[in-house]
Amino acid sequence: MKYSIDKKESYTVITIDEKKLDTTVAPDLKSEFVKLNAEGSNNLILDLQNVKYTDSSGLSSILIANRLCNSTGGLLVLTGLQDHVLKLITISKLESVLHILPTVEEGIDRIFLHTIERDLTDKE
Repeated sequence: MKYSIDKKESYTVITIDEKKLDTTVAPDLKSEFVKLNAEGSNNLILDLQNVKYTDSSGLSSILIANRLCNSTGGLLVLTGLQDHVLKLITISKLESVLHILPTVEEGIDRIFLHTIERDLTDKE
């Protein structure tokens, strides 16, 4: 699987450099999500701007990442979704479960907002 990881203090950006997120790529992606979560990266931005197609196994890997982030108080943000990928998410009725934004920059802003909201809630 071709991808890049950019770790920052508060979040990690994973950019997928594949045209298809399918059964050949999804297992490696799931493993990477588990590894990052175990290392303490609980705010992830998954940049899918290069992904033109995904199937149910690709969607499953995204849902695993979402569950891992949520279970540690973090957030998964999907960015750069192409039409086919967004259509599959919509057909699966997951657009209300997943955080979807147009750009990585907006994803970073959403993660910072989530962190502030979480900190305020914890103090109450």
